[in-house]
Amino acid sequence: MVAIQDLRVGMFIHLDLGWMSHPFPLSSFKIGSVEQIEIIRGLGQKQVRWSPERSDEAVAGAGNAAEVQAAEAAEAQAAAAVAAKPPVDPATEARRLAAARQAAEVAALRQCERQYGEACRDLRRMTDRVAAAPEEARDRAQQLTRAMLDKMLQDGELCVRVLGEPSGDRATAHAMNVTVISLLLARSLSMSEPDLMDLGTGALLHDIGKIQLPDRVRLPRDDFSAAEQALYRDHVAQGVILGRRMGLPTGALLVLAQHHEHADGSGFPKAVKLDAISPAARIVAMVNRYDNLCNAALPSQSLTPHESLSRMFAQSRNRFDAAILSGFIRLMGIYPPGSLVQLSDERHAMVISVNAARPLKPRVQVFEPRPSGDRMVHLDLDHVPDLGIRRSLKAEHLPARVAECLTPRLRVAYFFDVEPAQAQGEKALAEAV
Repeated sequence: MVAIQDLRVGMFIHLDLGWMSHPFPLSSFKIGSVEQIEIIRGLGQKQVRWSPERSDEAVAGAGNAAEVQAAEAAEAQAAAAVAAKPPVDPATEARRLAAARQAAEVAALRQCERQYGEACRDLRRMTDRVAAAPEEARDRAQQLTRAMLDKMLQDGELCVRVLGEPSGDRATAHAMNVTVISLLLARSLSMSEPDLMDLGTGALLHDIGKIQLPDRVRLPRDDFSAAEQALYRDHVAQGVILGRRMGLPTGALLVLAQHHEHADGSGFPKAVKLDAISPAARIVAMVNRYDNLCNAALPSQSLTPHESLSRMFAQSRNRFDAAILSGFIRLMGIYPPGSLVQLSDERHAMVISVNAARPLKPRVQVFEPRPSGDRMVHLDLDHVPDLGIRRSLKAEHLPARVAECLTPRLRVAYFFDVEPAQAQGEKALAEAV
């Protein structure tokens, strides 16, 4: 452990805090600036764990001498072991790298799932406080938005991930999906930070007017009666009333008021056209539609992420801002996370994450039949130039053995992570070597 006052630039530290409790993209990292030290000192801890062996040599002496000596001995032992090793066979090294990437992918997914669960718990607590303490609920919504933005605005490449079957209520999962994707999209479109805050707060609360609705009319259905349809549509007005009681800023209120409006004037409640819809509301309205297609009220009517995106573009693109829809396709890729696909080598796979910088080369979970037992392999198509996606598939078209392993999601949940710029450089260097 190292005392807070003894922190130095170059130390590799571990913050034993929840993801929402600090603004850094990872909980373990090398301190890169004095500003980061000041942020860490403001977290309220008296000391933090650190790893001398992973820290810069110039600061290794700042900790306990025994720790440093142990680190040096371990480093010397490792160097001797490396020197004694015979030359590495290229095929063996390739398998080692593949295994390392597989382990890193699984670890990143687990971290995303933990962060998603923490964010959803905060969102549920906030929603539970809307009626009794509206201003407190507003503050919590803004704090959650701020925490997500602090991660998203770090230097590095954003990665959109599909998670396992989301636990808990559908309303929370929907609000989180809409918020995460809307913020990622707005960030990619260079929306200003104050506008991002309003968008995120509004997205978290966009369906808050539904809290008093009967369960049957909380989700849009094709078999609504005229009375049920009117009751469902009234959630927008009820949401605005609650939003004003909470003291939401104008930008967030517009998201609540306009998240069902369409660019062609076919939306509700006011049927306004594109010019009258705020940019933040345009984004949330489009992402809201996407998530409702992926996660329909009746699971049997849900579309795959690829089908949802294709339908929006082919059948209803006039409802959306063209620039925002194009940005959405760039962000999510032609085959968004959660899509079931067949690769160019005939194997079946599920898209598990899309790097916003390389949307045509997603990471996939590939089904590999083996005599000793079928297995799933994580594969980054960016590392396999000759391999691509041939076509999208529906879950019912998968062979039984494949479906059992891929476990297509009945509900699709999204979250994100950021690969820091430093890690990207280290990875590129390792691959070059």
